[in-house]
Amino acid sequence: MTVEGPVVVVGQGYVGLPLSVRAVQVGHQVVGFDLDKQRVDQLRRGESFIDDITDEDIAACLATGRFTPTDDPGELAGFRVAVVCVPTPLRDGAPDLSYIEDSARLLAPHLTPGACVVLESTTYPGTTEEVFGPILEAGSGLTAGTDFHLGYSPERIDPNNPTWHLQNTPKIVSGIDEASGAAVKAFYDTVVDHAVPAPGTREAEMAKLLENTFRHVNIALVNELAVYSHELGIDVWSVVDMAATKPFGFMKFTPGPGVGGHCLPIDPSYLSWQVRRSLGRTFRFVEIANDVNDNMPAYVAARVTEHLNRRKLAVNGSKVLLVGLTYKRNSGDARQSPAIPVAHRLADLGAQLSAIDPKVAAADVPDVVELVECTPEVVAAADVIVVLTDHDDVDWELIERYSDRVLDTRNRLASAGVDRL
Repeated sequence: MTVEGPVVVVGQGYVGLPLSVRAVQVGHQVVGFDLDKQRVDQLRRGESFIDDITDEDIAACLATGRFTPTDDPGELAGFRVAVVCVPTPLRDGAPDLSYIEDSARLLAPHLTPGACVVLESTTYPGTTEEVFGPILEAGSGLTAGTDFHLGYSPERIDPNNPTWHLQNTPKIVSGIDEASGAAVKAFYDTVVDHAVPAPGTREAEMAKLLENTFRHVNIALVNELAVYSHELGIDVWSVVDMAATKPFGFMKFTPGPGVGGHCLPIDPSYLSWQVRRSLGRTFRFVEIANDVNDNMPAYVAARVTEHLNRRKLAVNGSKVLLVGLTYKRNSGDARQSPAIPVAHRLADLGAQLSAIDPKVAAADVPDVVELVECTPEVVAAADVIVVLTDHDDVDWELIERYSDRVLDTRNRLASAGVDRL
């Protein structure tokens, strides 16, 4: 199916690129815009830079003649649908909406009557109507809801998930009025299997924050349980597995060295910030979860110290081998990875750090860490091995064969002597 006028996707990262590829696959003419010229050049060469999209996917899109990667704002002219998928980082505890605002200013001169603009970036409730829309109106001279459609549809990308991807994950859609909601849904109906209409943009924005806060709070729960279980001499992993046998009223979450990625370390704080700003209150669940999860890297470093002390070794001067630097199994994404602060804390204590990670990009490896191969010599030479990310293509059998000096924060290794979180 080919639609009249191109679809513009602003931002070609972990959210925008899969959307661009899927839109091309179903017949849309797509302009993939990104200010990162290196990223655009890679796409033009048919090269992907994220886990979920292959070079073959990009090449196939380019071969259709319906995919235009660009950093030229002039290429945005004449769009019928524009989707904004840009970062919304935290700055000093407050949401930084500058990328959203810049995207609105970028699109506004090219906005024409009847067009549809959708924000996908995670943000606090009210952003679409109170921040994004007014900038579009000011720059175009058009009125949202009267001259053009405006809506919000939160991204639900889970990098490297083999089961749930853009097409088969239900997509929340919303608009500032009924006509806008219908226009937003009409577009997403072409790219996903199931679109879920929301009553309005504020509800859709809040739903995204609920999803991520739910995960954040429950991960904090099991992380704190892991800390107390260790002190009580209880195997927290068996506790979680036993609780998970209950077929109702329980959802399994597992402990780890902290939280990472583009969502959990950031998104729940949008909600906390807005409650504090608008209501003068504290969102206690988020504040507690932040405190627990933010302190997990320090706890892991303390457990490394404890592990070495039992063998009459100091952290200072010890050879510490980290396994995994990215935030998630089988992903190359190191954004907000808890492994990074773990590494810096151990380096500050004087540890000699090396790391095994077949997924991580060299640019994401901290200066205090030497990236090494998983060999018998490397494993045997380490005073302690710290498992931080459990990639499937690490040689776990080799690690178990050549070392019994392991702190495993992911419950990947089965040896009886392994020290677990």
